[in-house]
Amino acid sequence: QVQLVESGGGLVQAGGSLRLSCAASGRTFSSYAMGWFRQVPGKERDFVAAIKWSDGHTYYANSVKGRFTISGDNAKNTVYLQMNTLKPEDTAVYYCAASSRQYSAYPPFAKTRYDYWGQGTQVTVSS
Repeated sequence: QVQLVESGGGLVQAGGSLRLSCAASGRTFSSYAMGWFRQVPGKERDFVAAIKWSDGHTYYANSVKGRFTISGDNAKNTVYLQMNTLKPEDTAVYYCAASSRQYSAYPPFAKTRYDYWGQGTQVTVSS
């Protein structure tokens, strides 16, 4: 069994920064992509950012481009999300995801790309 554990969420004022971390534990596996999604109550879980380990390519939702940065360590199945210039609309539960599939019909910004999900960490941005 693979577990993804997120940390780093919290309460921050608008304009502030937070850094989320996600680490995999449990059964050894190789991830080929890792990503972050977020969800607010009553809405779909939305893509935020992803990284594909094979070429290091990163993907971002338009709403976070230029403010958020995804990075990580492939060998450790660890991924980070540096969030700067936070806005109240960034308030959500943030979920980490990992894909163990080297080849997939789904792009890294699609939920269906991912096999494993964390429990989520709350990020609240006050105005």
